[in-house]
Amino acid sequence: MIEPFEVQIPETAIADLRTRLRATRWPEPATVDGWEQGVPLEFARELCRYWAEDYDFGLAERVNAFPGFKTTVDGLGIHFLHVRSPEPDATPLVLTHGWPGSVVEFLDVLGPLTDPAAHGGDPADAFHVVAPSLPGFGWSDKPSATGWNVKRIARAWDELMGRLGYERYAAQGGDWGAGVTNMLAKIAPGRLIGVHVNMAGVPYDEAVLGEPTAEEKSALDDLARFRAVGSAYAQQQATRPQTLGYGLTDSPAAQAAWIAEKFWEWTDNDGSPETALSWRQLLDAISVYWFTATAASSARIYWEGKERDVSAVEVPSGISIFPREIIRPSRRWAELRYTDLRWYEVLSAGGHFAAFERPDVFVGQLRGFFRSLR
Repeated sequence: MIEPFEVQIPETAIADLRTRLRATRWPEPATVDGWEQGVPLEFARELCRYWAEDYDFGLAERVNAFPGFKTTVDGLGIHFLHVRSPEPDATPLVLTHGWPGSVVEFLDVLGPLTDPAAHGGDPADAFHVVAPSLPGFGWSDKPSATGWNVKRIARAWDELMGRLGYERYAAQGGDWGAGVTNMLAKIAPGRLIGVHVNMAGVPYDEAVLGEPTAEEKSALDDLARFRAVGSAYAQQQATRPQTLGYGLTDSPAAQAAWIAEKFWEWTDNDGSPETALSWRQLLDAISVYWFTATAASSARIYWEGKERDVSAVEVPSGISIFPREIIRPSRRWAELRYTDLRWYEVLSAGGHFAAFERPDVFVGQLRGFFRSLR
């Protein structure tokens, strides 16, 4: 059964948030300038002040502007947005977010993807869009037992698309959403029109590729730096998500800082994340986690996903490389895994949250790739 679902954020929850923010016990400043030791105190204080005093708490209305639903798949309630195109021959497309993301990332692309004619595009490029919330994220239910790994999520998405009447469909994702998208190509290749990712996880194989080019070496150096100084969050979430959850679920300042650091590190910004995304966008993203109390349940995807699948993706594939992405494989590097790579473009601006940061570019990439498959 598929039932309509609307996001609700009670006034009592907003009042509680404001009380907690105003009562935050702050640490001393870092002993270095900038973000080297984490979110600077002055940034954290301003972010939380803005959240309590100036933020537009119309998040529910912004999400509910699009048709939302909930259904039970494999015993778990799955929330999803489902926006049908006015074009009858539109391509069905499932969009999957990652961490610390949510369906909020896609709000600015749903209109152009589903109704290109109304946004200056070609009606032939239209999609019927399904954007689910990952298990334990947003308004999907929180798993109460182990087992909700990437493969199980991909099977649930395939079931969901079939339940909605889509026998063949396209898939797109970034971050964990890329993992789900790649897995869909593995478990349901006959139903996939093609897959597009904006984060292509491909190990570099020097035995096959030889010495890296200058561009590849730069990407490998950036990836090594991320692993050395930027991946502690992943280790914590993969090993002790429950312990982490107590602080993040109780303290909105902690939840805000935990997520804001990633928006600083992974967006194409000018030194501070609000130069890539507005204060409202940053706090929309953070508010999803706060109001749903999903700090621990969302972190568990790392615990479930310690064994990463990097098997070949053999359906028609497209990759868009944004300059502030965590991993940026060259075309020949990407082809080690994506064996039927039809689209590969390196963009001049943007980062890890492609649809959120650069909605027009993101839409153009999807239109271009899937148009090439028609």
